[in-house]
Amino acid sequence: MSYILNIETATKNCSVAIAKEGKTIVCNEIAEEGYSHAERLHVFMESVLTEAGITFKDLAAVAVSQGPGSYTGLRIGVSAAKGLCFALSIPLIAVDTLKVLAAQTKVSDGLIIPMIDARRMEVYSAIFSAELENKRETQAEVITENSFENIKEPIYFVGDCAEKCKMVLTKDNFIFLDDIKYPSAREMCALSFAKYAINDTVDVAYFEPYYLKDFMITTPKK
Repeated sequence: MSYILNIETATKNCSVAIAKEGKTIVCNEIAEEGYSHAERLHVFMESVLTEAGITFKDLAAVAVSQGPGSYTGLRIGVSAAKGLCFALSIPLIAVDTLKVLAAQTKVSDGLIIPMIDARRMEVYSAIFSAELENKRETQAEVITENSFENIKEPIYFVGDCAEKCKMVLTKDNFIFLDDIKYPSAREMCALSFAKYAINDTVDVAYFEPYYLKDFMITTPKK
């Protein structure tokens, strides 16, 4: 049996799931303003293994959300995933964070645009079909009233940007699914197994998260 540990820490949601053959067995997660990933992640990993009735040695692979997202969150998740893969000599699978977010959307038509907050009116976004086919690459973009104006079919927006984006994205074909805010390891399970099945893995030694933008260190004003 192919057990895969899925780790999603790209946003405020610290999420860990165990899957068997791509089916979620157990998922533990919590979304907090304080980004408690460093404290929660290893506790969640131990707990999902215990609930699933397996040990680290039973894992066939580890999957991690590759970004874009929080610099700190991504570093914590990727570091933990790489450490496990080194220790257990198992492959590492990287899954697109925005696709994980889009996978929560169950629609039969139109387009899905997952968005992750990047401060002010900027977001990280991509465009997927209802079948999760990538229709536009990931971008960091500033949202204005003219964004996506050339798309006439229904657009389903998901992510943690709804409140600020609703003010400017007001066209009739724009639909905000407010209950879908953060990517979850639960939706990673099928995506990571699909990659595992075709041996679509990354180099454990050299893999780095997809930050999309350079990490900016600011100094406090005196």
